[in-house]
Amino acid sequence: MMQTNSLDMLAIGGAKPRFNEPLHVGRPNLGDSRRLFERIEGILERRWLTNDGPVVREFEQKICQITDVKHCISMCNATVALEIAIRALELRGEVIVPSYTFIATAHALQWQEITPVFADIDPNSYHIDPGCLDRLITPRTTGIIGVHTWGRPCNTQAIEAIAKRYELKVMYDAAHAFGCSHENRMIGGFGECEILSFHATKFLNSSEGGAILTNNDELADKVRLMRNFGFAGYDRVIYLGTNGKMTEICAAMGLTSLEGMDQQIELNRSNYEEYQKHLAGIPGISLIDYNTSDKRNYHYIVVQVNDSHASLSRDELVEVLHAENVLARKYFWPGCHRMQPYKALFPNAYLLLPNTELRSAQVMVLPTGQCVSKTDIEAVCAIINTAVGQAHKVRRILGNKRTGSQR
Repeated sequence: MMQTNSLDMLAIGGAKPRFNEPLHVGRPNLGDSRRLFERIEGILERRWLTNDGPVVREFEQKICQITDVKHCISMCNATVALEIAIRALELRGEVIVPSYTFIATAHALQWQEITPVFADIDPNSYHIDPGCLDRLITPRTTGIIGVHTWGRPCNTQAIEAIAKRYELKVMYDAAHAFGCSHENRMIGGFGECEILSFHATKFLNSSEGGAILTNNDELADKVRLMRNFGFAGYDRVIYLGTNGKMTEICAAMGLTSLEGMDQQIELNRSNYEEYQKHLAGIPGISLIDYNTSDKRNYHYIVVQVNDSHASLSRDELVEVLHAENVLARKYFWPGCHRMQPYKALFPNAYLLLPNTELRSAQVMVLPTGQCVSKTDIEAVCAIINTAVGQAHKVRRILGNKRTGSQR
């Protein structure tokens, strides 16, 4: 590992930041720009920019082929996809979701006046804990939304067994999980449906976009109506709907990203292994593992900080990294239950979410992808190694900065 043993070599100790430009988590990974421009030229020549054009249909077909799912209904973004799926499944009353997820998962319910009931996570998997589901189910419960956090699948078998017992519907937020598999099945075909995100920061990006994947023919027909105002042909509206369509140009970006998918996985995996090598042996720093028996996209570099061993908290380490222009992210801090409107609606929710509280205070995500080199990764790990090695001094400097002390 690159040697950065002295505290005065860190930006918080007075040195120049290690990176001149911010090193972001989630910089977009781009495909072959020449192929993208060719597709865009074709779109402009056809003058077919939206409304279920040929590029959108090709993109949907390729997603179906990769995931081995019958129907892919593309959307303008994953949040709208969540909202439409929830409405198409006729969920109401209460729906159980993990609090340890992106806020859109909960908002998609609350937006439709459905109460999100927050479940705790398993502290080892970071996924919804099936063991807590029975006590959360009430006569008002109509469904469960599982989340495949960081592309690692949640316990679908246990969730769906419980749902079957109570006659509940199950869907999955698979925003992180395109290209991943679970028990030799590609993610996309579990539950009633699964939601993908093609946001610019995701493994597969269409600049902005999402999709609903399902093997349910009736549900797919309903979703297609709902994403286009309920139109079934010209001037014939047969269902309540909204505008959730993906544009042709977004689909062109998605197709271009698909063509580089295998190379991107290899790059992500190489970056993951580089972090694994350089973070090994640093006290209190552990990198989440990816089960290699199934397919993974390795899109997230997730580090858990155990402050009792590192002698620094996650927040202190993030502060050190930010000073170096390494914009590490807290994930998913502080949990949906501590954000509005849920904090006001359920002020005591944290009492039932001890593992969510614990892990949301420990986890950070580090930069990876096309914009990060092996030299960058080595430097990021050296910063972490130095900070942990000089933890007591680092903590004192950070404390002095907060209080304005010059000592």
